[in-house]
Amino acid sequence: MAEVAGKWSDAWQIAAVYVGTVVGAGFATGKEIIEFFTQYGTSGTIGIIISGILFTWGGARMMVMARKVKAASYQQFNRYLFGKEVSPVISIMMTVMIVGVTAVMMAGAGAVFEEQLGLPRQAGIVVTLCLSLLVMMYDIKGLFGVNALIVPMMVLFSAIALGKLITMGELCETKLETADYSLKTFLSPFSYAAFNLAMAQPVLVPLACEAGDERAVRRGAVLGGLLLTGILLSSHLVLLSFPYAMNYDIPMAEVIRSFFAVFYWVYIIVIYGEIFTSIIGGIFGLQRQARTLVSIPNVLFFAVLFIVLYMVSLFRYSELLSFLYPIFGYISFAFLFLLWVRKVPRP
Repeated sequence: MAEVAGKWSDAWQIAAVYVGTVVGAGFATGKEIIEFFTQYGTSGTIGIIISGILFTWGGARMMVMARKVKAASYQQFNRYLFGKEVSPVISIMMTVMIVGVTAVMMAGAGAVFEEQLGLPRQAGIVVTLCLSLLVMMYDIKGLFGVNALIVPMMVLFSAIALGKLITMGELCETKLETADYSLKTFLSPFSYAAFNLAMAQPVLVPLACEAGDERAVRRGAVLGGLLLTGILLSSHLVLLSFPYAMNYDIPMAEVIRSFFAVFYWVYIIVIYGEIFTSIIGGIFGLQRQARTLVSIPNVLFFAVLFIVLYMVSLFRYSELLSFLYPIFGYISFAFLFLLWVRKVPRP
């Protein structure tokens, strides 16, 4: 019994890291959900179901495959997916994408400080960089600890917000509910899932390889995918009920301020926490990648990385997200396709 409980405990830790890595700046604030789903109304709801299936299947497949090929970094995993000739180019592109996305999340942290706290964006970025360094001093234990604390709070608040709107009778009462059947709408759930799975591999690949039990890895990936689907769907339905959602950098915070003022400051902490979990996930993956390529002191690695992240994150958060995320999503289509066609090696 203790062994079974231990495996489920490991599975929960993996699921929490999976959710925390994906639920980053755009997801937690609601901006990313609007960009890919909510602006399409009821078609976006169908898109979320499709994305949820891909998250559950793709996360499990990627992590099990990574264990089978003994991939310690996303470069080694991409070598199996794309082949020896193409994988170096893909890994360079992935590194640029990961740095870019992590910088977007840094900008998201700055947006929380500016838009919700009335403090300078630069202050939010610097505080977040310092906290990231503190957590990364504990390596994978810090990654597990932060996610195990923040992710349950995010799940709880998503459920509370949805339940409150249902009881108020104000669920999905806006004009955004109109369905959209364009090609962009059709591709949106696939590009969103492809992008997030590709961006999660720097964390999930070494995590799967370092985990002690394959069953816990598989369970954790499936549980993480189901939790992501639930949070996505509940946040989307809540945003559909808010008529001015597209006017804010952090629309979920405005929803909470309008409908659940008593929870507002707690939810700001949750939003910042979710942004933070994705930031440390990106840094963790980049550090694991660097270890497989060169021998570099951690202090020097973090110093260079943080300078780059700070410079990029000075751009406006909403501008970065709207420009970079869709492009990264389409680039990630090849990753999702190969994840589907490549066979999982047998032991």
